[in-house]
Amino acid sequence: MIVIVLENAPPRLRGRLALWLLEVRAGVYVGDFGRRAREYFWQQVVEGIADGNAVIAWRDPGEENGFQFDTCGQNRRMPVDYDGLKLVSFSPEDVAP
Repeated sequence: MIVIVLENAPPRLRGRLALWLLEVRAGVYVGDFGRRAREYFWQQVVEGIADGNAVIAWRDPGEENGFQFDTCGQNRRMPVDYDGLKLVSFSPEDVAP
């Protein structure tokens, strides 16, 4: 199972993903594909995200929590490795002086 979530993505990228994956909500794409297809979809996202951001999550029984994820684009949530377990860290908000 693959889940891709896009924020502020160009319409062209959203339409491209909709060719292969089911858009269950605006910007949320779901499908059941293997590793090669997942890597291809993610390459399309990374190349086409422009000023937006995205996250992909997929099932991985070999991982402690049973899944893996990756992100691209600017976002306050950043993946960090904590003793082999991938967690999410929040960057502080920019505060205007």
